[in-house]
Amino acid sequence: MPWRETADPYCIVVSEIMLQQTQVERVQGKYPQFIARFPDFQTLADAPLAEVLVLWQGLGYNRRAVALKRIAETVTTGHGGLLPDSVETLRKLPGIGHATASAIAAFAFNIPTVFIETNIRRVFIHHFFHDRADVHDDEILPLVEKTLDRKNPREWYYALMDYGTALKKSVPNPNRRSRHYTRQAKFEGSSRQKRGAILRFVLMHADCTERAIAARLFLPPEQVRPLLSRMVAEGLLSVIKKRYSVV
Repeated sequence: MPWRETADPYCIVVSEIMLQQTQVERVQGKYPQFIARFPDFQTLADAPLAEVLVLWQGLGYNRRAVALKRIAETVTTGHGGLLPDSVETLRKLPGIGHATASAIAAFAFNIPTVFIETNIRRVFIHHFFHDRADVHDDEILPLVEKTLDRKNPREWYYALMDYGTALKKSVPNPNRRSRHYTRQAKFEGSSRQKRGAILRFVLMHADCTERAIAARLFLPPEQVRPLLSRMVAEGLLSVIKKRYSVV
């Protein structure tokens, strides 16, 4: 995984945002392309959103691309181009919660933070809660803190996550016994699929009317309208005089 070959804060941020809700295999293909085109915070901040979204295609959850660009803008304008190493400051950046902020601090700055992601959760449930169901992350976090290698948290977490990946192949998935476990909703016919189709259409044609978008999706306008409103609110689309585009 190429992001493990660097501790560059920008590269770590890009990889962590990409890895939110997206399989490693898909990120491995897209990450090098993204870094090649947008090699640092300044380049990404200056890039048109449409160009960022075009390159993001294939990763899904496109609002993460908007958040990543806003992170770059905040870092360049508010932090002198240098990513903060404080978890609390990182949490204030767009699209970053506690787990992502802690992971960035660990992988970019080798700071001994405590966090849980799916592979880490799998390891601790398997070894410490083998006869339990409905395990809450609040029960796991103290164990993560106790076992953390504080001298080299970066390598410790990478090893822990690799072990969690291996466990998935050798035992029934322990994460199914987590209180936080949910099956991903069916993609076919979902709002996610429709939103992705809308974005691709607008990126290709620009300055589209609601009627044209609805016709492309073979849906009545009243079903497309709330999707467009949500995408505008999230910063994916802009609308001027009832025409939609990406700016």
